[in-house]
Amino acid sequence: MKITVVIVVLSLGLVSFSPSVIELVKRSILNDQVEILLPKDFEIMSEEMLNIKYPSNRRPTLVFTDSTAGVNVAFNHTTSKADQQQIDAYKENFVSTFKNLYPSAVWKGSGVKQINGKKVGYLELITPALDTKIYNLMFFTDLDGRLLLCTFNCVETKQAEWSESAQQIMNSLKIN
Repeated sequence: MKITVVIVVLSLGLVSFSPSVIELVKRSILNDQVEILLPKDFEIMSEEMLNIKYPSNRRPTLVFTDSTAGVNVAFNHTTSKADQQQIDAYKENFVSTFKNLYPSAVWKGSGVKQINGKKVGYLELITPALDTKIYNLMFFTDLDGRLLLCTFNCVETKQAEWSESAQQIMNSLKIN
């Protein structure tokens, strides 16, 4: 009898710790110039929340977020000139910048890879914030001769739940 109770309790515990499935759907953004998978229940972040979360001089062009504004996918079509030949240099520059800005960051990886026929640079790291740590997957390529920055972020405690989806989001990037 005791063994049965222990097995039932352990089974219930395992079920409650199983990761939830995050449903991703294809979205066309930035005047249909970009297709990307995003979480189905994410909405465009309100102007009010954008003002709180992002300083005006570094505000992304577009941010999709969950209902808590704690998990975000941001897009910034910058004014910086860029083409496919510059992606490696941008990656090196971003790595150097982030290492200087966040010397205590935990690096998960960085590189350049081909995604849907385009060179895409990426950085994956955990950075310190005021009262927590933030998991970031930043990826970038060129769009219309300018740099397109895309960033997935969430608190570190949600990294296990979200990192696979973040990779799927990055790997779905398609420039039209």
